[in-house]
Amino acid sequence: MHRLLAVAVVVLQQLYQINGIQRRMLTTTPEEKPQAHQLDLPGGLQAYPPTTLVAGVDEVGRGALFGPVVAAAVILAADAVPTLAAAGVTDSKLLSAERRLMLAEQIRAGALAYQVCYASVWEIDRLNILQASLLAMKRAVVKLSLTPDLCLVDGNQRIPGLVLPQQTLVKGDQRSLAIASASILAKVWRDALITRLAVKYPQYNLAANKGYGTPFHRTALQVHGPSRWHRRSFSPCRRTLER
Repeated sequence: MHRLLAVAVVVLQQLYQINGIQRRMLTTTPEEKPQAHQLDLPGGLQAYPPTTLVAGVDEVGRGALFGPVVAAAVILAADAVPTLAAAGVTDSKLLSAERRLMLAEQIRAGALAYQVCYASVWEIDRLNILQASLLAMKRAVVKLSLTPDLCLVDGNQRIPGLVLPQQTLVKGDQRSLAIASASILAKVWRDALITRLAVKYPQYNLAANKGYGTPFHRTALQVHGPSRWHRRSFSPCRRTLER
């Protein structure tokens, strides 16, 4: 019983709700405990000791028409968890660019290990976007300076060929601090890349749309055609080549 409680402490430090449900849950009364939908613990974690290194894994840029898909893996230090939760770490899509930059610095400072990797436009077109996203995730995990005991993967797709225990978590970037941290690092890295490329390809307004298919971007594709950084397997880009 004591061992299972210790394992629960480790997991509860990684899984959280934005409304402030965190480690204090361990001291709540039965009436105060959250419902299952508020905090879902992945099954099978009882097999891991309290010293489990948990890596959160997430990707960004899956739906973009331009640029690579980028993934990050993050192992947070236990003492950084309360600070990052209080700072407002959550799904990168819910944060402003300025907020993401600030939180990214805190995440890097509070991480035992982190890594950002990508799958190229060529790999996206060759493999398809799902498989390329999973490939980027695998690269990020494999290149971590520490080997995680468990990978919490955002979404419902396991990472193929990853010889480490892994658990998928739907909407994990809103439920896991480690996954949310990964989403922020990946988003900051990808946005910085697209901003640099925007200087070379001003006709697509990339600085504003970050490679996503806004009306302006789609119109620019029809006028100028795709660049070498566009995903030609995506229909808005492919249609311009078929005319």
